[in-house]
Amino acid sequence: MPLPSENFSIETALDAATELRRVLAARMHRRKVMGQEVLVPGQLGEALQLPKIINRLNSKQQRYREMGLNDFQELWPTLSARTREKVLEAIGWYDPNELDWDDKRSNRRPVIDPKDGLD
Repeated sequence: MPLPSENFSIETALDAATELRRVLAARMHRRKVMGQEVLVPGQLGEALQLPKIINRLNSKQQRYREMGLNDFQELWPTLSARTREKVLEAIGWYDPNELDWDDKRSNRRPVIDPKDGLD
């Protein structure tokens, strides 16, 4: 289901980056604090510099938005397939080729045999 990075616009990259930050923060880790085991949210988003990428994508200057888009496009292929799938599902993206014929979103046309209609 992963979409090629070149299909991201600044707006869709911002949506995906924001959702990626949420997905990564939802990962909980067990830590011992003063002898007690506690769950803490994941810090991978910060390690991947998602806040910086999101700030750039939100910038008023086109140059910074393009830098943010470039950063996100470089990051996207390094993510696991499952993480990319979660993000794309959350922002409502789908691959029309994976949908059933009856699904209204598929926009598929019937396959026409080139021999038909040439009689």
